[in-house]
Parts: sequence; structure tokens; C-alpha cells
Amino acid sequence: MYKFLKYEKNENIGILTIDRQEALNALNSAVITELEQAIGEVEADKELGALIITGAGRSFVAGADIGEQYPLDVAGGRKWGQRGSALMRRIEKLGIPTIAAVNGFALGGGCELALACDIILASEKAKFGQPEVGLGITPGFSGTQRLPRRVGLGKAKELIFSGKMIKAPEAKEIGLVNAVYAPEELMNGAIEMAKSFTKNAPIAVKYAKACIDRGMQMDIDDGIALENELFAMCYATKDQKEGMGAFLEKRPAKFENQ
Repeated sequence: MYKFLKYEKNENIGILTIDRQEALNALNSAVITELEQAIGEVEADKELGALIITGAGRSFVAGADIGEQYPLDVAGGRKWGQRGSALMRRIEKLGIPTIAAVNGFALGGGCELALACDIILASEKAKFGQPEVGLGITPGFSGTQRLPRRVGLGKAKELIFSGKMIKAPEAKEIGLVNAVYAPEELMNGAIEMAKSFTKNAPIAVKYAKACIDRGMQMDIDDGIALENELFAMCYATKDQKEGMGAFLEKRPAKFENQ
């Protein structure tokens, strides 16, 4: 179905692998088209509980394709940036937890793709950066917005203004990455973390994600009001009765996403 992607399911966990290894998985129009299609598939799958995004070979995504961007004019640059940003926003707004399993280079658009995920896990070989200013452009797939929200204003400005590349340990130190793994353990770690999410009530996880993501863009009073409302809505679900009933009966819960 896909030329540059592999999409598979491990029980209720989706694993999306970008596979354009001859270009270090760089994002060109063809890859973005396939990603748009794959995210549509994820959005439509009501059984899916989590999504892992990774790269094949020695790169996660080494950036957006420079050869394709070079001839663009202002209108073309605007269209390219809007398309990439819209894709990242769709990933960010998925109702399920998303994990970027970064196995190698995550530069430019690759770093922005990782930032669109809820959690970033890194191989010891991973390297991160937003090197766009060295090419005469700014980050274009929302990196100027998500990086400071993830690591803070000062560190984001340092990374974006310098265009420097950082290794996995520093990425973890600044809060960009949740955990660092030996290369051969990265996917196992990502799957285990995904399972720690999917064992819980799916609607509650979805609402918790919405509370955090939407609440971070509000003042605290509006954020608390949002949490109060989604907390209350949990009591309309069968999973709330199952979760609390299982606790009281001292048995494992069996959630049905209802």
C-alpha cells in the first residue's frame, strides 16, 4: 500500500516506520502524502490505543527534502510549510498517545515530527537539531512553536539560532527526550511504554491527553474548568464503572473503550 512507509499493528498498538533510507528518510512530497494517508488510517481505527512512529535504517527523519524546497518562491514556501504543519498538527491532535522512537538523525522536519508526538524516546545514536537557519530559512513545520513549549524559551532559542545538533544524553537533560535506550532496545522500550498506556481506560487516557494539551494553551482557571468537565464526563462511561468496580472487587479491570 505504501512505498515509503511500513504500517503494522502489535495488538492495539500501531507502529509506523518511515522507510526512505536512500535519503535518510527525508520528507519529500511523496512521503508526506503517504504520512497523510497513514494518519487518516490511524484516525479511523477505533481499536488503536497508541501509535509509535520511527525510522528505518540509521535515521529517524533527517529533515525535509532540500532539493524539493530549493526552487520554491514565497507562495511555494508558504504552501509547503502549511502542508507540513497541518500534518504535524493532525499527529499532535490524535486522541491516542503517540511515541516517537528516534533511532538516528531527527533534524529539521524530523525533529518537528518527533515534537508532534506526546513522548520522545531516543536511541543512544539519536541526534536532534533544527539546522534550518544555516540553509537561509526558519523551521517550517512548527518547530519554533513546539520546541520552546517542550524545552523552554532560552534553550529553544539557543538550538534554533545556532542550528547545532545535540546527542541523545543532552536531549534528555533538557527535557526533549523522556528516555534513552541502547539501539537494540529502543523499540522494545517504546512498545513497553505504549502497553503501559493501553492497559488503562482508553477514554480516560484520551480525556487526560485533551486536558493537558488544551489546558497548556489556557490560563489555569480555564484549564481547571476543562479538567472538571472531562472528569465529570468519565462518569458517563462503562469503563469508569469497570475500573472502580475492579478496584473494589480486587480484580484486573477489563476496559472496553465505552
